[in-house]
Amino acid sequence: MGGDTVSLLIPLYVHPAQDPGAWHRLITAAARTYAVVLNPASGPGAAPDPAYTAAARALRTAGARLLGYVDTDYGTRDRAAITEDVRRHRLWYRTDGCFLDRVTATAEGLPDCRRLVRELRRLGTGSVVLNPGVHPAPGYARLADLTVTFEGHWSTYVSAFTRPSWAARQPPARICHLVYGVPAALVPLAVRTARERGAGVCGPVTGEGPNPWAGLSPALEFSDGVRG
Repeated sequence: MGGDTVSLLIPLYVHPAQDPGAWHRLITAAARTYAVVLNPASGPGAAPDPAYTAAARALRTAGARLLGYVDTDYGTRDRAAITEDVRRHRLWYRTDGCFLDRVTATAEGLPDCRRLVRELRRLGTGSVVLNPGVHPAPGYARLADLTVTFEGHWSTYVSAFTRPSWAARQPPARICHLVYGVPAALVPLAVRTARERGAGVCGPVTGEGPNPWAGLSPALEFSDGVRG
């Protein structure tokens, strides 16, 4: 990845039957994404969802990398439950890897996170994305293919973002910033800001809480400085 481009990580947390238009637009732009996070039911759910199966198939055909959403509950969730979620995502939706959400960020939590990632790798998991949502203690970024070091509102991103020295030394392709509440007109600025702050992957959306990821990133609609 060049220094003047970023890729887009797309968490789209809305059911395909609820907003088929968004999923269609995502499929047509799949080649311009870093990856798409599938999240049928705060995880894979209890059984395959035919709508997600169809969407996943179309995204794969269009060239997207698929990541299954898995909640780690900041290290309190049983490891067997986490690995089972990853297995279900791979079996039902043929995901390429996993998006581990609510990951611990402390030095004390690093050994358990390391054991989890090693186990997932042994089980055949491809891409592993960690989302502590903040800059974690040094060491976490070495475990994953991509680490989300910021998840938060645009107002916080522009006024209170800081970057520790270890993060400044990371390859941009391994750092991601997920920013919500971005005014539509400022989405291109959000992409440039992520690039300037060392994130080679980003996901700016205009949505607000409680689920800002229910809509697509407008960044999919422009090409300057963005690529898959």
